[in-house]
Amino acid sequence: MNKHILGALAVSTALSPVMAMAQTEVQFWHAFTGRLGELVKAQVEEFNAGQSEYVIVESHKGNYSETLNAGIAAFRAGEQPHILMVFEVGTATMMSAEGAIKPVHQVMAESGASFDPDAYIGSVKGYYTTTDGDMLSLPFNSSTPVLWVNRDAMQAAGVDPDTDLSTWEKVGDVLDQLKAGGEECPLVTAWQSWIHLENFSAYHDVPFASQDNGFAGLDTELMLNSPAQVAHLTAMGDWAKDGKFIYTGRRNEGGANFRAGECALFTESSAGYAGISSEAEFEFDVRPLPYWEALTAEPQNTIIGGASLWVMEGHEADEYKGVGEFLSFLSSANVQADWHQNTGYLPITAEAGVVTRDSGFYDSNPGTDIAVIQMTAKEPTANSKGLRLGSFDQIRGIIDEELEAVWSGDKTAQEAMDSAKERGDSLLRRFESANQ
Repeated sequence: MNKHILGALAVSTALSPVMAMAQTEVQFWHAFTGRLGELVKAQVEEFNAGQSEYVIVESHKGNYSETLNAGIAAFRAGEQPHILMVFEVGTATMMSAEGAIKPVHQVMAESGASFDPDAYIGSVKGYYTTTDGDMLSLPFNSSTPVLWVNRDAMQAAGVDPDTDLSTWEKVGDVLDQLKAGGEECPLVTAWQSWIHLENFSAYHDVPFASQDNGFAGLDTELMLNSPAQVAHLTAMGDWAKDGKFIYTGRRNEGGANFRAGECALFTESSAGYAGISSEAEFEFDVRPLPYWEALTAEPQNTIIGGASLWVMEGHEADEYKGVGEFLSFLSSANVQADWHQNTGYLPITAEAGVVTRDSGFYDSNPGTDIAVIQMTAKEPTANSKGLRLGSFDQIRGIIDEELEAVWSGDKTAQEAMDSAKERGDSLLRRFESANQ
């Protein structure tokens, strides 16, 4: 017995260095929990099982802001991961972090992994590329806001669930009907700044900030206090005062209310599909984000939210080869099609969209193609290709604070947005000064 154990130990000891050399470890830090966290784990497990040269180690590091801060702190300590998930508002921060990032186009070229920058859909790719067209980070979970409808709640309040909700004027009429029909939560939202200011501005083709929303230079100023934005926020403030818009929090706190069947209408990311489809015990629809007919004859395009994957500097060449292979795997058509279908995030490549359509998924799940159409039906303008602002996470915090003053009736929409501009511009000047 002892001889067998010793023999096994000897074999194990002899093999372990070989095995350690055979698998190069790549650290991947992300912000996903729940259903999305499970799906990321499944992607990592599939990649690891499909080859023996690399092993991806995924780690959850908190919400988007916490994950970004963890990555920055780790880099300063020389303990950075190979791949860091950063939400879209952190793009300018990462671009300015000289010496901290290794551009994805460079990683892919050096690794020899399969990579075609033209395969990615323009409205997604443009957010994370330089003016020369070089991709800095890999689009991963890109979403856009849509309108979710609880058909059962509509019917219970005596409102036709198939009623037209394409414009905010029509939504306002329906909110009146829902309130009159006894609905206690006619409208709730997630990510109020992203949906009701950032995307609102793009959708109505008005600037959120100068210098092409920050793409054309660091000397940008906020323009979120124009008549268009103020008119929309004034209407929402009136709905809040009348109990037709219920404010639940700055992030996605309203998602729990909607999934529990407590609210009739919900403005949220297309990626709400993962949780809503698995938890909702009611019939629901996905509709396009409404627009104001008084402001435009037809909407432009919405912009993305979500995150991209940034590669951090300071690692070995063989490790970057593993990074390249993993990013290539994540971009493959079948992996992307599955991700899109399971989460509601956009397919980041045109081919993944074709695979999804050909599979009959859109026919079987009506409305799941709305986000794709909303993002790609029109060529983006300078006002609708995205936002690239320094210190944007902090600016969003300022905007959230000012919006809360509107919902509570403490400020008019004009007062709040004037204040948000003044406070936000101060942060933009500080960022510009630090990165000249």
